[in-house]
Amino acid sequence: MVNSPIISRNHFPRLISFRQTICYFVTQRKDPVKEVKKEKNVMPIPYRQEVYRKLIHLSSTWMAVAMYFLPSGQAALLFLILAAANVLVEYGYYKKWPVIHPLYQLCFGQMLRNSRGEGKFELSGGPYVPAAACLTVLCFPAPVAICAFTVMLFGDTAAALVGRQFGKIKFANGKSLEGVLAFIAVSVLVLIVCGCIFSYPSSLYLKGCIGIVLAAVAELYEQKLHIDDNFSIPLLVGAAMSLPW
Repeated sequence: MVNSPIISRNHFPRLISFRQTICYFVTQRKDPVKEVKKEKNVMPIPYRQEVYRKLIHLSSTWMAVAMYFLPSGQAALLFLILAAANVLVEYGYYKKWPVIHPLYQLCFGQMLRNSRGEGKFELSGGPYVPAAACLTVLCFPAPVAICAFTVMLFGDTAAALVGRQFGKIKFANGKSLEGVLAFIAVSVLVLIVCGCIFSYPSSLYLKGCIGIVLAAVAELYEQKLHIDDNFSIPLLVGAAMSLPW
């Protein structure tokens, strides 16, 4: 029997179900069960640890509150100091400084996705959160900055937790369509809540939705773009909401 020039046994070494056939085309000819592409130096962590990780992520909501009560300059300075402190602590962990390394390992060791302390120094997503808060509050007015930053916190959390627990339709990078849809749904809910608090005009809702879709794409292709989604999401949402129309 002559093999098809498009589909052959070499292309489908373990293809055994209709779902895998569909996923074959969606994920660029990868078997979603056996051949999900993984980021270099990233190891999966248990789902419970992912939940703890995202709870810590959500604890940064206080920064959005600070944006509301503090002048933009003071808030930006506070976030900049916090970002620098985060970088210093992570570098101390990498260099295995006394006190810092065992304390960091005790508090966050089981939540780390990357192989830390080996090879070159790489930041986790932690320092990007206050860094993004600093730029967001400097670049956009408070009602926009607060919404953009909160979208990052809650949208990213929804994408990670829903994608890991319920994600069935996988992309080539291992992320799921369900995670993307969860990001968009929760982010739109955040936009509506912020709109009620700050009395957004109708045009700002439309621009916010555009920003959310752009941020969802950036979150999905984070590894290809080489930009941490904690950084890209609030800046994209804020920029879209600030469009002059």
